[in-house]
Amino acid sequence: MDERSPFAINPDDYRQHLEEVLALECDLDPMILRARQLRRQGSAPQARCLEQELLPLF
Repeated sequence: MDERSPFAINPDDYRQHLEEVLALECDLDPMILRARQLRRQGSAPQARCLEQELLPLF
């Protein structure tokens, strides 16, 4: 019986998974990323202002 952790991953599997993830298209707007960063930094009012700019106009 294999005694490895079920969460262990060998380097080849990790590399393959990383390549698959990087191949996915990511279309996150830089303003969304900035709002998330502001929230993590504890600047919730500034994040809310930025999020208001991202709301649809219609």
